[in-house]
Amino acid sequence: MARLVWFGLLLTAVIVSVCGESVQPVQSLILRAFADEETQLPCEFSIQDDSRVVQVTWSRERTDGVKELIITKHMTEGLQEFPGFSNRVHFKSTDPFKDSTLVIVNTKESDNATYTCHITTFPSGNFEKQITLTVWRMPIAMLEPVILEEGQTFRVGATCRAVGLPRPHLSWDTDIPGQSQNKISEDKVITSYYSLHPLRSLNGRRLDCLVWHPALERPQRHSNTLVVHFPPDPVVVGYDQTWLVNRIGAELKCESGGNPQPQNFTWTRKGSSLPEGVTVEGHRLIFNHPLNKTDEGVYECEARNSMGAVRAEVNVAIPVASETAKYMNPSSPKLLMIIVGGVAGGVVVIMVFIILLVNRHHRRRNRKLKKELSERKEEINNLSRQASMRRLNSFSSDPRVQTEECALIRLDSALKNSFLSLEGNSTLCTQRDGFREGEYDSLGRPAIYPACRSDRGSGRKKETEAEREERRRRVESYVTNSTVALDSDSLHKDQSPPSLSVCSGPLREGGMEKEGWGQREGVTEGEEGDCTSDSYQISEALTNHFHYSNGFLRPKPHPNAIILHPRGQII
Repeated sequence: MARLVWFGLLLTAVIVSVCGESVQPVQSLILRAFADEETQLPCEFSIQDDSRVVQVTWSRERTDGVKELIITKHMTEGLQEFPGFSNRVHFKSTDPFKDSTLVIVNTKESDNATYTCHITTFPSGNFEKQITLTVWRMPIAMLEPVILEEGQTFRVGATCRAVGLPRPHLSWDTDIPGQSQNKISEDKVITSYYSLHPLRSLNGRRLDCLVWHPALERPQRHSNTLVVHFPPDPVVVGYDQTWLVNRIGAELKCESGGNPQPQNFTWTRKGSSLPEGVTVEGHRLIFNHPLNKTDEGVYECEARNSMGAVRAEVNVAIPVASETAKYMNPSSPKLLMIIVGGVAGGVVVIMVFIILLVNRHHRRRNRKLKKELSERKEEINNLSRQASMRRLNSFSSDPRVQTEECALIRLDSALKNSFLSLEGNSTLCTQRDGFREGEYDSLGRPAIYPACRSDRGSGRKKETEAEREERRRRVESYVTNSTVALDSDSLHKDQSPPSLSVCSGPLREGGMEKEGWGQREGVTEGEEGDCTSDSYQISEALTNHFHYSNGFLRPKPHPNAIILHPRGQII
């Protein structure tokens, strides 16, 4: 039958050649498929003019050079599938002359070949399309873990196998020190081994297998955890060396490692059996009664797994407690220390806070006091400046409008200086102990100086009549022209011009005796007479030229009065 097909194809080519028609160029295509999946080989032909498709044929050439017919569709003989491809291939379209695409239902690795789509038309000639099909098989991998035991020699810890087309590549992702080895079998299966020294520290560590293949965007990971078995390592806990007689709720625990985890525990006491009233629950040894001295001893715990049995022990001592300590919780002293420490810390914090508040209060108070002191000082300075300005502005050319304060000060100073000049000893000083002629004081008055004290003990010259008369005249002239008002209380109580006495002897004022301005020791009789005369003249001058009004002494108006400026200038 195959020979007839090839003969038909050859006859068609001869007919086309005789008719003078040429064959169109062959088209090529590379296609990739996966095993065990459906694969479509595209082939379409556009009919031109009056051409007709006579036959469509699919064939292939394997890698070993063998050519095989797959399927054909003839315009008169119909559809035909060749041996080896029956039920495995078919045309995609129901009219292969319009769409000649071939479908491989279940692709196999043996389908890796070059396929040719041959279309015969009349009278246009032949059309061919070649497709190179590459069949891949997705990798299939598996990991075989190995259970290791501590103490074994260097051996394989895990095995990883994979198969695929093209052949995959295997690697290990782990931080366990070891060595890997890959092998390929005849059936194209690749196997990788990872060998190591089994240690208990490696138990549970990661040992993953990675599968690399060109059809995969990233490698397949097969997770694995290394398993290493080792004997138990028990430890007895629960006894803290504070057990006392009559303690309630005491128990011992046997905590053990090991792989696999031990499930069998055995409790014993060296030299004797376990006390009465003690129960064993797995890894726990429970004392169901208050402790007493008979519960002392060395307790042993034996833990057992598939790798063996290991023992651990603890020496339990139970001293007799005092009545006070018997009911005391072992944690009470620690709790008391914690409470005391917390209270002390709180007190320190409160004290620091109070100190900060007090310090802040004092700083505020000091700032306030400084501010008030500055304000008071500024106020005093202002008042002082205002008083000074009032005193400066109080001097006027008209003595009758001067302030009473300034007048009293000026009169008081004038009278004192005048009375001092009329003391019993009227001897005047010269450059050192006498009278300075032609000089005036700061208020424009004649400079009259009292007798020098250095002359008290020695013989002194008496003042001549002319000198006394001259001094009296000056005083009267000053008093007459003075514009200062005197307060009645400072001169006399009965609101009348006072009778001033500058003689020796005390003056009475306000019920108290005061020494007179002119009182001194060693006054002679002649001097006393002069002093009396002078006092009388001064009183008479005050009466004739001043009048008392509203508690003040004011100068009587006089048309020929000469007004003296306080600075000594005549206005």
